[in-house]
Amino acid sequence: MGCRRPTVVRTGPLLASRWRRARWLVVAPHPDDETLGAGALIAHAAAGRRLAAVVYLTDGTGSHPPGTPRLAIIRRDEARTALRRLGAGDTRITWLNWPDAHPHALGSTAFGRDARRLSAELRRRRVEAIAVTDASEDHCDHVAAFGLAMAAIRHARRRIALFAYHVWSPTDRQRHYLRTPPMLAGQRRHALRAHRSQLTSRLGDGFRLPRARLAMPSFDLLALCETGR
Repeated sequence: MGCRRPTVVRTGPLLASRWRRARWLVVAPHPDDETLGAGALIAHAAAGRRLAAVVYLTDGTGSHPPGTPRLAIIRRDEARTALRRLGAGDTRITWLNWPDAHPHALGSTAFGRDARRLSAELRRRRVEAIAVTDASEDHCDHVAAFGLAMAAIRHARRRIALFAYHVWSPTDRQRHYLRTPPMLAGQRRHALRAHRSQLTSRLGDGFRLPRARLAMPSFDLLALCETGR
């Protein structure tokens, strides 16, 4: 068997880009995606007081069998703890309350309503850049979050850059990524451990984050998708 060529991804530092002082809003499909895909960005933006808000598409209740007691409350509390550990404890959180794994269809009344709601948040909080899960992700909620962010930018009628981050999909060597400043050693793992429902059997049978995901880089990679109007 021949040797596989490593994937070489083109990157440049966020701090050397035109978005080095941007005001950010992060969209996460589920609680824990904020840490897995955008934890370093959240920590960096919060430290500079440039994190406008974190928006969750769902409360993640599809991770366990229906009827698991207090699951929605627990997952929301875990998200708040994770953000606090990332240094973003006082950041505004918005819950859109979409049903987990059953996203609203593009063009539906519910989709349009929340696109306009998110666009109003972008204007009100003077957001200059959004980070959201990449359209290449396998999970339907991750793809829907990307589509919603795009629609919100178009409704907002202001110049807002759209960046994608990866949670499950691989980076693409055909794209150029901005690399965030590194987090403190162990900070991302500490934040991720707040999501105990995804790491342990505390709530019984359900999703378990693979242990390999605990070995995460100290930085995030963000791919520019569009720059708005």
